[in-house]
Amino acid sequence: MFVPGFYREPNDSWTADLIRGNPLALAVTNGSPETGPFATHLPVIFDPAAPRTGEDLAGATLLGHMNRANPHWTALRSGDVLLLTFTGPHTYVSPTVYEKTPAAPTWNFTAVHVRGVVEKIDSTEETLEVVQSTVRAFEGAFGNGWDMTDSLGYFRKIVPAVGAFRFTVTGAEGMFKLSQEQPGEVRERVRESFGQSGCTHKREVAGLMNRLP
Repeated sequence: MFVPGFYREPNDSWTADLIRGNPLALAVTNGSPETGPFATHLPVIFDPAAPRTGEDLAGATLLGHMNRANPHWTALRSGDVLLLTFTGPHTYVSPTVYEKTPAAPTWNFTAVHVRGVVEKIDSTEETLEVVQSTVRAFEGAFGNGWDMTDSLGYFRKIVPAVGAFRFTVTGAEGMFKLSQEQPGEVRERVRESFGQSGCTHKREVAGLMNRLP
């Protein structure tokens, strides 16, 4: 991913925060000349049993899963390099916000690309644990504290169709394009306009702009 210097994250916590807050990743592998690349949207979490080993995410372990009927799962091999892309808050920026001429419209956005090596999980019990860990993570962050206990029997019925994997991060890049290229007074107009907007996307971008140094 091409990341101009002024769009790089202020510190490494931004990258991890974006992944946790926007955990639906696009997993991409090269495939073959016959099939072309494979791309699958799937939920991803940090492995709760494997603490992060580096502030830049290198060495961290992520967990994900997809449908075993997906041709992507069949093509995937342990040891393959996988790219996971995560998209955070983003929105269109109209020149009317800048209050200056000349001007050009743009799109503010946030994204993280994570590269690493995949390890497919064959064990039913380990796959079930990945599913349960995912439920715990997402219920805690986005749900209402649902108790999965009464559904574990159902989980066991469907887990044979689930392909789970571990993903060891070898490198990560974040791009946080939040009007840093604009003069301070223009950037402030964008932040204020977005913060007062009725659009959720704009308010989320304004929230990140508030965190900029």
